[in-house]
Amino acid sequence: MNLLLLLAAIAVLLFLILGVRLQAFVSLLIVAIGFGIVAGMDPLDAVQSVQNGIGGTLGYVATVVGLGAMFGALLEASGGVGNLAKAMTDKASDRGQQWSLSLVGFLVSIPIFLDVALIILAPLLYGLAKKSGRSVVYYGLPLTAGLLVTHSFIPPTPGPIAVTELIGADLAWVILIGVVCGVPAMILGGPYWTPIALRIIGKEGKNHSHEDDETQASPADIDVKPVDETLQAGALAAVVAILLPIVLIVFGSTAKYWLGDGSSLRTTLEFFGHPFLALIVAVVVTYYFYGVKKRIPRSELLRIMTKAMEPAGVVVLITGAGSAFKQILIDSGMGASLAEAVNPEAVPIVVFAFLVTVIIRVAQGSATVAMITGAGLTAPVLETFIAAGVEFSGLQLALIVIAISSGASVLSHVNDSGFWLVSRYLKMNEGQALKAFTTQTTIIGLTGFAMVLILWFFVA
Repeated sequence: MNLLLLLAAIAVLLFLILGVRLQAFVSLLIVAIGFGIVAGMDPLDAVQSVQNGIGGTLGYVATVVGLGAMFGALLEASGGVGNLAKAMTDKASDRGQQWSLSLVGFLVSIPIFLDVALIILAPLLYGLAKKSGRSVVYYGLPLTAGLLVTHSFIPPTPGPIAVTELIGADLAWVILIGVVCGVPAMILGGPYWTPIALRIIGKEGKNHSHEDDETQASPADIDVKPVDETLQAGALAAVVAILLPIVLIVFGSTAKYWLGDGSSLRTTLEFFGHPFLALIVAVVVTYYFYGVKKRIPRSELLRIMTKAMEPAGVVVLITGAGSAFKQILIDSGMGASLAEAVNPEAVPIVVFAFLVTVIIRVAQGSATVAMITGAGLTAPVLETFIAAGVEFSGLQLALIVIAISSGASVLSHVNDSGFWLVSRYLKMNEGQALKAFTTQTTIIGLTGFAMVLILWFFVA
């Protein structure tokens, strides 16, 4: 009955999001409280459980997501993103540009939301397509492969950050495993899949006629203000800025393995390696060296940083509601019921995490919501196993995070805003986007999960 109740709760959640078109944040809160009451909790206890779940997560996630959003916005405004993309594609061969664009997407999507990154780089895609006579899809799919992998696999992007916190994994391990599993997924879903996709949708010819494209997107549709060349940050500066917080986090998280207790260097590394401090450093460095020193008015920098908080706020609230749902599952005892249904000997928890996230992803569309909800359903099972004496290493917890990320990557289709964004800017109709982009997301998700299973086999 408990399992049927959980399935009913998920069905109601999906109905509210898809059928009623209620915002995911409100839907998650309604279902969390309602589920707790129906599961036998006192109504006031259910509300308190929701409050505890939100408060226990948002203190961390809100800070990281907010700082990350401001960091990305400042880097975008500096012109560094565009210069990085141009530098990596200008001297590459026609085929080499596809590999370069995948790497550009991989790097750019670390500090910048996927949709924003695609819009910023779309003029570059159109310029390459016009110069070569090829379809914009020829260059766009490799780029989206890199964007998708980082968006779902690599902190400090919001989804992986939220899942890492909900699962209780170590951030450095998640970054490492995200790269190890994400790079093969990016390669197979980008440069290797693109030629096949072009043949399938009929856009592989070098002298492709853009008049044949069935959507009306053009560079003029993209509302991105050009940055004066005298104010722009260079490509190398952009790379340094992107890698700065990641390097600080990795050194801070690993200092305990190679520096002894009481070491002042270890204390310093762990202090600046905390995600809060790493991102604060990144924001301050970008603000001063890529903003103030480039003579961008401080009032404009303030406007950019404030504006960046708007999309971050949505992610933060949904993450909090997802955490509330997780806490209700724990406090109502549902975690124990799920643990009884999932035998880690027969069905590894990584498989459970992947499958439940896939179901949510396909049903409601948003990768971030799928990741957070999937983590919310997986965390109670994980905690029950731990309470029963089952030990999970830092590597295993990171693999569970990437299993959830992989499940949230597959089968992007018409209920995903990213599907429409990509189809519009890559000039594909719905049928072409389903064949090219939906299949790409599935290749990325399945490849990432295959890598997780291989690694799990060796560490389990």
